[in-house]
Amino acid sequence: MRARLDSYLHDPEVTDILISAHAGLWIDKGAGLVRDVAWRASEIDVRHLAVELIGHGGRHIDQAHPCVDVRLSGNIRVHAVLEPIASSGTTISIRIPRTTGLSWDDRIDSGFITARQRDFLLSAVRSKRTILITGAAGTGKTSLLGHLLSTVAHTERIVVLEDVGELQIAHPQVISLEARQANVEGAGGIPLESLVPHALRMRADRLVLGECRGAEIAPVLAALNTGHTGGGLTVHANSLEEVPARLSALGFLAGMSVELLSALVLGGLDLVVHLERGEHGRRIAALGEFTQKEGALTLRELSI
Repeated sequence: MRARLDSYLHDPEVTDILISAHAGLWIDKGAGLVRDVAWRASEIDVRHLAVELIGHGGRHIDQAHPCVDVRLSGNIRVHAVLEPIASSGTTISIRIPRTTGLSWDDRIDSGFITARQRDFLLSAVRSKRTILITGAAGTGKTSLLGHLLSTVAHTERIVVLEDVGELQIAHPQVISLEARQANVEGAGGIPLESLVPHALRMRADRLVLGECRGAEIAPVLAALNTGHTGGGLTVHANSLEEVPARLSALGFLAGMSVELLSALVLGGLDLVVHLERGEHGRRIAALGEFTQKEGALTLRELSI
């Protein structure tokens, strides 16, 4: 079983591996999930594999902590949930950052981006415009953000905040701060939002949030409105039109009013890049800028 898994981990085209005893093993090479019909594993086998993988990441998974995220060498991200929380059986999700070695020409040839979009985005980075990248899971948000930030001048310092380290930036001045889960006694946890003040004390020329999921949106947007321009973040969203509603939902979790959220978004986020994944692979689906209409936060799509 482990040998079969290792073969996928070393396959340069595989970006996601999903495993459970109930559903089997599925892989994604960019065009959707495909099942490995030869894979066979019992619930006990999958549970043992989950314990092994989480252990390699320096954490422990058991009935007291049945849902765990870890980062392995090579920035491979592993998420595991044990039975009975996973009612259909222990589930393992593995995300592999394959596209960091891609050049811009590779991205253009694959249809991910056009030459005009590339030039526009690189100009935005040089101009220190803050970029929000949105899309569903597995569309390449983190990869694109890392690729763009790799073009930042080496005289600038980039400070990255993440729940689990995943963002890869080819740059000599990258400082990564990672949230920490509480221990078995429930102590020692360091939430993402508490790391923002520390990042601002590190002379961050560009502040980056790997993925925004909750209350951290408030201090990050506040920081982006106080001179920390040119960074970026990612958010899950189904379409460009739904991004304002998604941000409003995150703002609600942070206790922000609609008016405050709108003001901080308009002042701190300059550009939205929405990605999608279809049968022909991943691509940039739309670019947009935030506007306000009758007091409501909206997006204007750009023709690029």
